[in-house]
Amino acid sequence: MKTTPSPMAAQNGARRISTGLGLALAVTFLHLNATAADVGLGTANSFGVLGATAITSADTGSTVNGGNVGLSPGVMSSITGIINVGPGYSVQAANAVTLQAQNDLTIAYGQAAGALPVTQDLTGKDLGTVSTVASPLAPGVYSFSSSAQLTGTLYLNDGGNPDAVFIFKIGSTLTTASGSSVVAVDGPNGPGSGISVFWQVGSSATLGTGTDFEGNILALTSITADTGATVDGRLLAENGAVSLDDNTINVPVAETETGTGTGQVPEAGSTILLLGSGLAALFAFGRRFPCPA
Repeated sequence: MKTTPSPMAAQNGARRISTGLGLALAVTFLHLNATAADVGLGTANSFGVLGATAITSADTGSTVNGGNVGLSPGVMSSITGIINVGPGYSVQAANAVTLQAQNDLTIAYGQAAGALPVTQDLTGKDLGTVSTVASPLAPGVYSFSSSAQLTGTLYLNDGGNPDAVFIFKIGSTLTTASGSSVVAVDGPNGPGSGISVFWQVGSSATLGTGTDFEGNILALTSITADTGATVDGRLLAENGAVSLDDNTINVPVAETETGTGTGQVPEAGSTILLLGSGLAALFAFGRRFPCPA
């Protein structure tokens, strides 16, 4: 015999569905929030060096491995000196590709500058004094209200988490002393993975002679790499020049070579699984508290 659910049963069923959907959305939100600090570089992720007004390379030349060298709106004649790029990459200027990369850099810079919550305010501290091998910095957002300096070694530890992100928000300049270094203690992609470390610099960055640097520098104005400095990451200048001097830039492999970002949001499959877990909670909730007849 066909039965019709009572109004109370229908109401409870609707409440159960809304509760389950709420659980699904909450689980998904928590996962999104866990990765919200990431910075999407867009098409700028294919560039090891990107400038706006000029790119110069002094002395015996510099090498960019795994990425392009680009300038926009500056023209090709404003790229001077010897810059070697690997197979499949190029030196280019004032074209649609470099223009889009600069536009994406502007967006990425804003993302990094607005990253919250701040894990620790390091204003007034030398980056070389805030960590040790035994006590490295954990993933998070670190801020400087004005300038930042690195003398010695900064140790980073992502704990083996492939989604770990470090963002350093610097109000004005970033300067490293000669021989300084940034060391990834435990990177899932090996030391020097670079892709998950971002340096948002409010004016200009200068890497001292022989600096061994880790991460992607997003500078509002200019970037200078002094003699022999090496970078596992990218040098991206939004409005000024990039000056090189016998440097090596090793560009990490981005999570997407199509240029939509660097892991800013979880993959669609992950999101579906998260929603599924919430819906599973819905049915479990229903079995635990069945509707009255």
